[in-house]
Amino acid sequence: MRHGKKFNHLGRKTGHRKAMLSNMASSLLTHKRIFTTTAKAKALRVYVEPLITKSKDNTTHSRRVVFSYLQSKDAVNELFTSIAPKVADRPGGYTRILKTGNRLGDNADMCMMELVDFNESMLEAKSSKAKTKSGSKRTRRGKKTEGAAPVAASKSEKSTSTEVSADDLTKIEGIGPKMASVFTAAGISTYADMASKTAEDLRAVLDAAEGNFASHNPGTWSEQAKMAVDGKWDELKKWQDELDGGK
Repeated sequence: MRHGKKFNHLGRKTGHRKAMLSNMASSLLTHKRIFTTTAKAKALRVYVEPLITKSKDNTTHSRRVVFSYLQSKDAVNELFTSIAPKVADRPGGYTRILKTGNRLGDNADMCMMELVDFNESMLEAKSSKAKTKSGSKRTRRGKKTEGAAPVAASKSEKSTSTEVSADDLTKIEGIGPKMASVFTAAGISTYADMASKTAEDLRAVLDAAEGNFASHNPGTWSEQAKMAVDGKWDELKKWQDELDGGK
């Protein structure tokens, strides 16, 4: 009887499930980010976070315990040498799950799972936001004329930051809403970010997303993004009219 067994079995027997979670944990610790289904990501979070906590105690015993779960020397070495120092001051909550939409075919709920301390773009945005908040501190008794200027400046900075981070990647010929969400989750959220990437980099992001994106060719996306950054919308529109689905 399975009374009280409320965890997700993921449609697998015990041996298969443990082997899959071990491989997924090794991939997450090695690459810092993986794309998978939301159900697997939630099960993996319960599996991998205690191992990350264990890595804070860098002893031979801890390494052997973690190796018994991961069965990968490279993943264990990466965990104890690179990840453990970064999460030393974090009391849990080492991973983040970002939903990327549903998968074509079986309509499975997909997501991106990453280590919180290794997303540089979000860390920089958080630090800049903290600086703007500390610079525009309000007091009850203060001159309204002096306080209005920094508030207006902070509002303009916030508006420019939202404009930078709110580029509509679907304006690039060949990119749909699902692919735009995949690129945003991978840290490519602006035209400038896409312009700095090569076609091979964009293809690698699509291949890692576990979606049906094999028929899409990112050969012209970087050039289109460069034209969007330069503000050449008329030329970009003419070129897109000549393109056939971004190819």
